[in-house]
Amino acid sequence: MSSKLDLRKSPLTRESRAFGAWTSLGHSSIAEIFAASHVDFVAIDIEHSTISLEQSLHIMAAAQAGGAACFPRIASHNGEMIKRLLDSGADGIIVPMVNTPEEVQQIVDWVKYPPIGRRSYGVARAQNYGFDFAEYTAKWNARSSIIIQIESIVAVNRIDELLAHNAIDGVMIGPYDMSGSLGIPGQITDPRVTEACNKVVEACRRHGKACATQIVDITEAVIQQAFEAGFTFIILSSDVFILWKWGEQIRKVTGSFR
Repeated sequence: MSSKLDLRKSPLTRESRAFGAWTSLGHSSIAEIFAASHVDFVAIDIEHSTISLEQSLHIMAAAQAGGAACFPRIASHNGEMIKRLLDSGADGIIVPMVNTPEEVQQIVDWVKYPPIGRRSYGVARAQNYGFDFAEYTAKWNARSSIIIQIESIVAVNRIDELLAHNAIDGVMIGPYDMSGSLGIPGQITDPRVTEACNKVVEACRRHGKACATQIVDITEAVIQQAFEAGFTFIILSSDVFILWKWGEQIRKVTGSFR
């Protein structure tokens, strides 16, 4: 489980494109497969799964051993959870439902070391159990990633305030929750949802932040469309979506024999 961690700069910048994949099923083998597919990062969906801290540690180790960064998405704004995930070796954090500048500052305080934030110093896997403590703590603030999710019209209306903090590296848009906040749950193609999402993309462009979308049906044409729309890092589906789509195909094929 111990490893000499790669203390490179985060792959999430406005100037470069990055690809990732979600894992929700909690097994490190999935992270190994994703890393072997040459994604830049593996995102752990703790928010909508039963993945534990211990499982997260194994997933991080597998992803990082394969050359991919690892970003857990926490279930709520929880400083204790962030502290334990970072000390377990996470390369950054994805935070859902960020709506106010005060929440942004709290997240930065939890993630970054002084003088930028207030993260406490410890010795664990992240610091290679003490062997890399000095190097890790010296480089952490520059190489770590904070990704906030914009999932409500409240956040859209305050997007410039949310992105004003230099420590925020990227944004992920949550179209389903966005539709719910507009009173049209599930209608993610509604023009009101599209307009809200476009406002976020444009704000990311103005502030020099990376901006993400998720693609379920992966083709070069769809990826190119996403980049042309202003997105700079793309989630290439998830283990659950891959199996779901496989299951739909199996239903279709086997149904003709029944």
